[in-house]
Amino acid sequence: MKRVITFGTFDVFHVGHLRILERARSYGDYLIVGVSSDSLNVSKKGRHAVYSQEERREIVSALRVVDQTFYEESLEKKREYLEAYAADVLVMGDDWAGRFDEFKNICEVIYLPRTPAISTTAIIESIKR
Repeated sequence: MKRVITFGTFDVFHVGHLRILERARSYGDYLIVGVSSDSLNVSKKGRHAVYSQEERREIVSALRVVDQTFYEESLEKKREYLEAYAADVLVMGDDWAGRFDEFKNICEVIYLPRTPAISTTAIIESIKR
């Protein structure tokens, strides 16, 4: 069984999130998703997510392409997560291109293009207006 892992905040879930998860799943038989914890989201984005970590994880877990979820507590623990979940493939959005190449010694690393014209930040700004 080929195990794929990916990570994200998945706040204000939209079709771009769904597409990247579907594409990630196409690289293997079992998809594991690390959902950013609330504290990690604040540290990496400088703001709180609209939805709590529990709500975001529940949404992602409900998708048929997702087999398992967990909370990602720290960007520095990527190698630990890859090893703990025995990942064969790490899939990330291309906004992270090159950032995780150091893990090519333990798994395949793939960067996928994001869905054009879809952004959680833009959606949130549109709602605020």
